[in-house]
This record gives sequence, C-alpha cells and structure tokens, in this order.
Amino acid sequence: DPQQIELITASKRKLRRFIVIDEVVNKLYGSKVREYFEENNVQYKILSLPTTEETKSMDLVLNILQEVQNFSLDRRTEPIIAIGGGVCLDIVGLAASLYRRRTPYIRVPTTLLSYVDASVGAKNGVNFLQCKNKLGGYTPPVASFLDRSFIQSIPRRHISNGLGEILKMALMKHKGLFDLLKNHGKYLLDTKFQSCNGFADHRDAALQTTRIAIETMLEELAPNLWEDDLDRLVDFGHLISPELEMRVLPSLMHGEAVNIDMAFMTYVAHARGLLDADEKEQILQCMRGLELPVWHSGCSWALIQRALRERLKHSGGQPRMPLPTGLGVAEIFNDTSEETLQKAYELWVRD
Repeated sequence: DPQQIELITASKRKLRRFIVIDEVVNKLYGSKVREYFEENNVQYKILSLPTTEETKSMDLVLNILQEVQNFSLDRRTEPIIAIGGGVCLDIVGLAASLYRRRTPYIRVPTTLLSYVDASVGAKNGVNFLQCKNKLGGYTPPVASFLDRSFIQSIPRRHISNGLGEILKMALMKHKGLFDLLKNHGKYLLDTKFQSCNGFADHRDAALQTTRIAIETMLEELAPNLWEDDLDRLVDFGHLISPELEMRVLPSLMHGEAVNIDMAFMTYVAHARGLLDADEKEQILQCMRGLELPVWHSGCSWALIQRALRERLKHSGGQPRMPLPTGLGVAEIFNDTSEETLQKAYELWVRD
C-alpha cells in the first residue's frame, strides 16, 4: 500500500520486529537474520527456543507472550515473525492469535515439511494431555515467505519426512506429482530440493514438486479454511497417525507417521477393490524410494481401532475416510467395514 509506505518512511519512529526462531535454525542462520535487521536499521528482539513435538505446549506459548509483552509490540503495525519448522510456526501462530486477541504474524518455514504444509492454511496449535494439537485455532498469517535455500542444511531424514506430506497430495489429487516423486525422488533427496543446473534429465524437479504440492494443498484448503466441511481429502494419512505419533514420540517424525497411516490406508483401498495390485505396489515402491517407513511395530490393531474411535468423535460421527481410488484420484468413504479393515491390516503386517 503506497500510503502505508509513505507513512512509514515519513515516521520518525524506528521500525521494530519481534522474531521467534527455532534454536537449531538460530545456530545456522541467526547471524544472517541479525545482519539483515541491522542493515535495515530495525530495532529487533530475537527469541531462540527449542521447538519440538515434546516442547509444543501452552507453557512455551506463554513464554513467548511474556517476551512479546516486554517488547511492547504494536499489534497493528509490528507483526511477529516465526522462523523455523512446523512446530515453531504452529506455536507462534497460536501465541500471535492470543496476544491482544489477534496480532499479525509472518511464517518463514525452514524445513521441507513446513514449506509445503504448515506455511499454507490457517491452523495453529499445541499438544495437550498427550494429544496432538488439542489446543489451537484458525488464524492465518499475513504472509508466508518461502525460501528453499533453508532446506539445504536439514538432514536427509527431514527431507524424506517432508516428502511424506507431498506424497499425500500426489495420491489424493495429482497423478503428475506422483510421477515426479516416483521418477525424481532420489534426486530430490540427494540435492535437498535445491535447483541445480546441469541436470537436464531432472529439469527443475524441486521447483515443480513444491509448487504443485502447495497449489493442490491450497485448492483443498482455501474454500474450507475454517473446516466447516469435515469431508477433507487433506486428512489422508491423518486418521491413525496422530495417535501413533504421540504414542511413540520421539521415534517417528510427523511425515513418517503420516506415511505409515497412508501405507495402511493403501491396503484398505486395495482390500475394498479401489486399487489393483499393481497400483498398490507402485504406491509402496514410491514410498520406499522416498525413504519413508511403510510400517511400524507400534501401529497395532488396538491402536488403529482406538484412533478410528477418536476420529468418529471429532468428525460428526462419521469416519470420513479419504482413500485413493487410483493414482492421483481419491474419494471419501463412510462405509468401510471392520472386516475389511482387519483384512487390510493382516495383509499389511504379513507383507
């Protein structure tokens, strides 16, 4: 807005910014962040915190809010900036939504998972009573700044973790994205999603993959930002995984737990006759190629039953189970029998 720019440049008041940065990201990029604000003559406060699933709590939110209060933030003109992975973005989003009822915030994702998932949409939250994201709200950021150069410093397992959420969108909505992952998965892992010249066979697979993943996610989220409609394809991989992830913390990362859920649901789709044997095998081979787990000993039949009962409580008494009906196409089902689920589970464990 030209008027806002004019007001800011004419103002005698110094620009001020409050930044929450994950402590690992701070070690890698903190000096660059400080240099940026100093060069632009911005008064700033950087709060470096351990943001993990184990620390994702209201205690950390209140810690952030105490520091925000001490900084005397102007909620109209001084957005809080969150720099980190999905947990960091979730925590800061909740803190911003609570401070003076709503303070603007900016998301800067630094992992592949947060780049294609947490940076998009309105949700934020923290874990509570050993349940994933039990407390939270819907407060979209004023902006998300996406920079893939952050991803080059994360471990290979974290790249694989993010590929789990990308694969979710491929299986639900986009055969072309599935083919990209199947054909270029190892290359994307090896290059850590950096755009590399001189690899004609791969074109710019990193840019294509992330762009399609985000576009398909937005197609699903934008018309239903507040989740008024509970029939959501983006819930694929999220029926069993919340229970599994919290039960085995910290052994599974979010995208890995999602992929185990998707692997089981692939067997459910096959048991229902929605996928043929070749399609099922293509999906599992793609998962293995992305170095994602397709099974976990903690995912017992009892846990699956418990997770699906929990699902019914929060989805209007219907399972609303997204299942692939081919490669890149899907539907939501409410009529999967206990017998079919058990048969799929037995085949999954056997394989």
